Amino acid sequence: MPTAIAVTSRELVLPPPDGQTPSAVVLPDPREQPLDAAVDATAALLDRQGYLVVLCPAAARPELIRRLHTVRSLLESERMALLPLDLPPLAVAVVARQLRRLSVSDLSPGVLACAARLLSHYVHAGARLSSVARLDRVPVSLGSHLTSWLPGAQFGVLAHPAPALVRIGGPGALPAPGYATQLTVATAHPRQQAPDWVTDTLATGWGVQDVERVPLPAESARWWGTGKPTEFAAAIPDLSVLYRLVTSVRRTACHWCGLEVIGDRCAFCSAPVPRAEDARALAPPSRPALTSRP
Repeated sequence: MPTAIAVTSRELVLPPPDGQTPSAVVLPDPREQPLDAAVDATAALLDRQGYLVVLCPAAARPELIRRLHTVRSLLESERMALLPLDLPPLAVAVVARQLRRLSVSDLSPGVLACAARLLSHYVHAGARLSSVARLDRVPVSLGSHLTSWLPGAQFGVLAHPAPALVRIGGPGALPAPGYATQLTVATAHPRQQAPDWVTDTLATGWGVQDVERVPLPAESARWWGTGKPTEFAAAIPDLSVLYRLVTSVRRTACHWCGLEVIGDRCAFCSAPVPRAEDARALAPPSRPALTSRP
């Protein structure tokens, strides 16, 4: 049975690209579910699935992060991985969908959970904003702050993998991915198909394979510091490419919980992967060879 992938709001569950991709589990907000009910529901989920990988924006509300850690602590389970990603909300949803697709493959739970950090490096996440006056997650120059007060000013902002900001209509352009991507665009009214800077200029300049429109996550306005951002995330859409990317990384066994992992830290127990010299130091001494008595 595949490892369950969970997110912290319904807007982070993107439509599956095929009939084989499982949906994500939505963990209710602490304001909507008592703690004892959350513990019981998570325990039942772990009994059914075996392992649970929870993704959320690292900048989520502190009470939400505390709830996740409390549930995991009360269950005393190392089969629940909590992965706060330093990405905008839509990009977290994109990575969650990639993990959902990979969850039906032969990847072990430890490798699948660790793959979230790897895949996040290949997501170009940003937004079109009408103001950057309250944007504190990307460096903003004094000139851009002043321009925000001009009527009709628009900005293209890239938050990941490297911060960048351009004024729409100006000479600059956001750096494009160097590989084939699909562009997911989130707006408050996704059914409106009128082209704008994101779906026209940016999508053309980046040479994306396809454009997908989805509802705007509830956390996006707070993350971007403005009421109505147009958020976008370009990511690798090909499942075979994602699988090869993950399986090309060297795997090791976690010295604490024993799960197979990639990267420098186990996603389930948070134990760091020892460096080569550390691993030699932790290895038990070799037993001397037995010799027969004369």
